[in-house]
Amino acid sequence: MRAILTRSAARFVAPLTFEALTGHPVGTEVWDEQPGTSRMGHLELAHWAGVLVVAPATAVAIARLALGLADDLLGAVALSTRAPIVLAPAMESAMFTHPATQRHLATLVERGARIVGPERGRLASGSEGIGRMAEPASILDAVASTVVRRSDMTGMRVLVTAGPTREAIDPVRYIGNRSSGRMGWAIANAASRRGADVCLIAGPNELTDPSGVRVLRVESAAEMLRSVLDHVGEADAVVMSAAVADFRPSRFSDAKVKREGQVSLDLVPTEDIAAAAKAAAPEAIHIGFALETEDLIARAQEKRRRKGQDLVVGNSISDEFSPFGADRNRVVFVSEEEVRELPELPKEKIADLLWDEVVKRARR
Repeated sequence: MRAILTRSAARFVAPLTFEALTGHPVGTEVWDEQPGTSRMGHLELAHWAGVLVVAPATAVAIARLALGLADDLLGAVALSTRAPIVLAPAMESAMFTHPATQRHLATLVERGARIVGPERGRLASGSEGIGRMAEPASILDAVASTVVRRSDMTGMRVLVTAGPTREAIDPVRYIGNRSSGRMGWAIANAASRRGADVCLIAGPNELTDPSGVRVLRVESAAEMLRSVLDHVGEADAVVMSAAVADFRPSRFSDAKVKREGQVSLDLVPTEDIAAAAKAAAPEAIHIGFALETEDLIARAQEKRRRKGQDLVVGNSISDEFSPFGADRNRVVFVSEEEVRELPELPKEKIADLLWDEVVKRARR
């Protein structure tokens, strides 16, 4: 174990205390010279770490980490390391619930950080409320499970589809939907962090390719089908999170359709990519997604049976909530064994819970 103290932390606890507890020099500045290390000690710490734990994570630390500031030792190590990060927020209630703090936490979760707490209880000001740091035992549990998760998919090959498809009407126009691809990106990122070999087949979106993931870009449902069939035979698990258009124009106009009078479109169904993937790789674990406006659980169950999938992630859209482009979602896991409703969560957290289910099924 190694300890890093920010300047504020060193005013509460002397560095010598942590040096005695860990048996190693304590880092306080980017340019610390410690025995056996170089002047680039922050890089050595970043490469050495298996998990980076920030406890307590103050509002300032959370903001600096979210913004990627690296002018102190903690920020430099966090920006340099590829180890998972566990944060234990601790601050006054108003600071924790402030939209800026919540947005910074959502950004860190989207990047893969794990948040533990905070809890309700007595705060530094003497008042009661949300913002008390989680108990050390809870933080240790989160660290232990993070270490296990980091390698529990090593050797597993997974195929993920994400984003919308565009079905061309003419050289200018297309039929599409509002999917941003964020859920699929979170799923691919989570699998890669846990050691899997990930192939992500993505429809049009503006997201940056996730690190360590093989990304294949497509546009139409037909292109996505071809790409899926080219690669699904290699997969141990298949997650069909793409929002594939259900219909396409029956014919493509080589010339731009002019705005003259009334125009009608003849639509035909697109290919059933999920069913084709199941038929091509029946031994793989197959996960589907269902977006509904009503009767969510019943329709997710029907879709799972019809397509022969192991689990369907159902999510709904309403006037009160829409998952499109959001960092969070409300979903239900529907399988033959159970229906598991989840609260509103960051998409990265949903992705990890989804892979937990896949890992359990793979171990059976």
